[in-house]
Amino acid sequence: MKMLAQVSGFVGKTFAAWVMLFALLGFMFPDTFKQVTPWIVTLLSIIMFGMGLTISAADFREVVKRPFDVTIGVVGQFLIMPLLAVLLTKLIPMPPEVAAGVILVGCCPGGTSSNVMTYLSKGDVALSVACTSVTTLAAPIITPFLVWMFASQYLPVDGWAMFMSIVKVVLVPLALGAALQKLLPVFVKAAVPALPLVSVAGIVLIVAAVVGASKASIVQSGLMIFAVVILHNGLGYLLGFFAAKAFGLTLAKRKAIAIEVGMQNSGLGAALATAYFSPLAAVPSAIFSVWHNISGALLANWFARRENEDR
Repeated sequence: MKMLAQVSGFVGKTFAAWVMLFALLGFMFPDTFKQVTPWIVTLLSIIMFGMGLTISAADFREVVKRPFDVTIGVVGQFLIMPLLAVLLTKLIPMPPEVAAGVILVGCCPGGTSSNVMTYLSKGDVALSVACTSVTTLAAPIITPFLVWMFASQYLPVDGWAMFMSIVKVVLVPLALGAALQKLLPVFVKAAVPALPLVSVAGIVLIVAAVVGASKASIVQSGLMIFAVVILHNGLGYLLGFFAAKAFGLTLAKRKAIAIEVGMQNSGLGAALATAYFSPLAAVPSAIFSVWHNISGALLANWFARRENEDR
């Protein structure tokens, strides 16, 4: 078990490298990895179950202790990223499926890797975890509504079906994980060190499956999608940081909210896009999953060297 924990810790710390590797493998061996496509929803459910095993009441006490800070993070997440996505689809010509996929990933909740990046940036980790938890729990209602409002001009959106999917894929596994944490705390405590390995395995397989299923489309328009993802992610960091600054939050809190806003639950985006749109619509989420782990690590490293409130 100790060796498993060490391997899991190493894999968690090198997450970005594994995502890039499997994205490349999915591109090189599409016939192999696109067979994983039917399992994308199951893989995401396993990841959410793992998150449920680690979620705690302390994560939500932050909401009660400082609702103003958490509200800025949550509103920023569900306002800045969807509106940026819509703006980018208007400014940059792209196929309707890609546009719907860009908007979908923009409407997703914060990604759990944002908590790690916030820690590395010497930001407010408790605030980051609280924001991720709240946006994840709010996602079944807010994400389908935003996707319906902004993406239905490109593709038909079944908001109710999407709501039910997020409940099944996100809330039910989260609840089961949290329940198991209460019922079998000793077992869960022993299993927790292996969770990074499970989460990374799930994400990299989702990315490889989406890339494999969409290889032809990536060859045709991959550079354009990559440019859109870089702009979306980078502007999310920037606007999240300055929104927090505008409301007078400390530097540590600004770091947390910048990273929280800029990083998305792209695994959820890929699963929903594959289920309700097409593999091509899932490509922005797959590329986002690769890129935001690279950019998040770079930003965290830069933030970590800046602890002066005026900078």
